Amino acid sequence: QVQLVESGGGLVQSGGSLRLSCAASGDIFSINVKGWYRQAPGKQREMVALITSGGNTPYADSVKGRFTISEDFANGTVYLQMNSLKPEDTAVYYCLASVGGGNNYWGQGTQVTVSS
Repeated sequence: QVQLVESGGGLVQSGGSLRLSCAASGDIFSINVKGWYRQAPGKQREMVALITSGGNTPYADSVKGRFTISEDFANGTVYLQMNSLKPEDTAVYYCLASVGGGNNYWGQGTQVTVSS
Protein backbone atom coordinates (compact mmCIF):
# COMPACT_ATOMS: atom_id res chain seq x y z
CA GLN A 1 0.00 0.00 0.00
CA VAL A 2 1.08 3.52 -0.80
CA GLN A 3 -0.39 6.70 0.62
CA LEU A 4 -0.06 10.04 -1.16
CA VAL A 5 -0.67 13.49 0.29
CA GLU A 6 -0.59 16.52 -1.99
CA SER A 7 -0.11 20.15 -1.08
CA GLY A 8 0.69 23.47 -2.69
CA GLY A 9 -2.36 24.28 -4.76
CA GLY A 10 -4.06 27.64 -4.69
CA LEU A 11 -5.10 30.72 -6.60
CA VAL A 12 -2.57 32.55 -8.73
CA GLN A 13 -2.67 35.17 -11.44
CA SER A 14 -1.82 34.37 -15.04
CA GLY A 15 1.95 34.30 -15.47
CA GLY A 16 2.52 33.32 -11.86
CA SER A 17 4.07 30.22 -10.32
CA LEU A 18 3.12 27.46 -7.92
CA ARG A 19 4.87 24.39 -6.63
CA LEU A 20 2.94 21.24 -5.85
CA SER A 21 4.27 18.59 -3.51
CA CYS A 22 3.28 14.96 -3.13
CA ALA A 23 4.54 13.10 -0.10
CA ALA A 24 4.51 9.32 -0.41
CA SER A 25 4.45 6.87 2.48
CA GLY A 26 4.03 3.16 2.90
CA ASP A 27 5.64 0.78 0.43
CA ILE A 28 7.46 3.55 -1.44
CA PHE A 29 10.21 1.26 -2.71
CA SER A 30 7.67 -0.56 -4.86
CA ILE A 31 6.88 2.62 -6.83
CA ASN A 32 8.29 2.67 -10.34
CA VAL A 33 6.49 5.71 -11.73
CA LYS A 34 5.37 8.90 -10.01
CA GLY A 35 3.70 11.84 -11.54
CA TRP A 36 0.95 14.35 -11.87
CA TYR A 37 -2.37 14.30 -13.67
CA ARG A 38 -5.01 17.00 -13.81
CA GLN A 39 -8.71 17.22 -14.43
CA ALA A 40 -10.50 20.39 -15.45
CA PRO A 41 -14.30 20.73 -15.13
CA GLY A 42 -16.06 18.79 -17.85
CA LYS A 43 -12.84 17.26 -19.14
CA GLN A 44 -11.10 13.93 -18.78
CA ARG A 45 -8.16 13.48 -16.48
CA GLU A 46 -4.93 14.01 -18.40
CA MET A 47 -1.27 13.33 -17.79
CA VAL A 48 0.81 16.39 -16.95
CA ALA A 49 4.24 14.98 -16.09
CA LEU A 50 5.77 11.71 -14.98
CA ILE A 51 9.06 10.64 -13.48
CA THR A 52 10.15 7.05 -13.77
CA SER A 53 12.56 5.01 -11.69
CA GLY A 54 14.89 5.18 -14.68
CA GLY A 55 14.87 8.98 -14.60
CA ASN A 56 12.67 9.61 -17.62
CA THR A 57 10.41 12.65 -17.39
CA PRO A 58 7.76 12.83 -20.08
CA TYR A 59 5.56 15.94 -20.15
CA ALA A 60 2.31 16.87 -21.79
CA ASP A 61 2.95 19.13 -24.78
CA SER A 62 0.83 21.85 -23.21
CA VAL A 63 3.20 22.22 -20.23
CA LYS A 64 6.62 21.61 -21.79
CA GLY A 65 9.02 24.41 -20.99
CA ARG A 66 6.79 25.72 -18.19
CA PHE A 67 6.47 22.84 -15.72
CA THR A 68 9.24 20.78 -14.13
CA ILE A 69 8.82 17.53 -12.24
CA SER A 70 11.42 16.48 -9.70
CA GLU A 71 11.86 14.08 -6.82
CA ASP A 72 13.53 14.14 -3.44
CA PHE A 73 14.83 10.59 -3.17
CA ALA A 74 15.58 10.96 0.52
CA ASN A 75 11.93 11.23 1.48
CA GLY A 76 10.04 10.07 -1.59
CA THR A 77 8.42 13.43 -2.26
CA VAL A 78 7.70 14.43 -5.83
CA TYR A 79 7.31 18.06 -6.86
CA LEU A 80 5.75 19.89 -9.76
CA GLN A 81 7.12 23.37 -10.31
CA MET A 82 4.66 25.29 -12.45
CA ASN A 83 5.78 28.55 -14.03
CA SER A 84 4.13 30.91 -16.50
CA LEU A 85 0.74 29.60 -15.48
CA LYS A 86 -2.21 30.14 -17.79
CA PRO A 87 -5.95 30.12 -17.11
CA GLU A 88 -6.18 26.85 -19.03
CA ASP A 89 -3.97 25.24 -16.39
CA THR A 90 -6.86 25.57 -13.94
CA ALA A 91 -7.75 22.09 -12.73
CA VAL A 92 -7.60 19.68 -9.84
CA TYR A 93 -4.12 18.19 -9.83
CA TYR A 94 -3.67 14.58 -8.70
CA CYS A 95 -0.51 12.81 -7.68
CA LEU A 96 0.02 9.30 -9.02
CA ALA A 97 2.19 6.44 -7.84
CA SER A 98 2.37 3.33 -9.97
CA VAL A 99 3.74 0.09 -8.57
CA GLY A 100 3.37 -1.97 -11.71
CA GLY A 101 0.93 -4.70 -12.55
CA GLY A 102 -1.68 -2.08 -13.26
CA ASN A 103 -1.79 -0.97 -9.64
CA ASN A 104 -1.98 2.79 -9.28
CA TYR A 105 -2.42 4.96 -6.21
CA TRP A 106 -3.83 8.47 -6.30
CA GLY A 107 -3.70 11.43 -3.98
CA GLN A 108 -6.80 13.32 -2.92
CA GLY A 109 -6.21 16.14 -5.39
CA THR A 110 -5.32 19.79 -4.97
CA GLN A 111 -7.05 22.67 -6.70
CA VAL A 112 -5.04 25.02 -8.90
CA THR A 113 -6.86 28.10 -10.14
CA VAL A 114 -5.23 30.59 -12.51
CA SER A 115 -7.02 33.89 -12.95
CA SER A 116 -6.70 35.95 -16.11
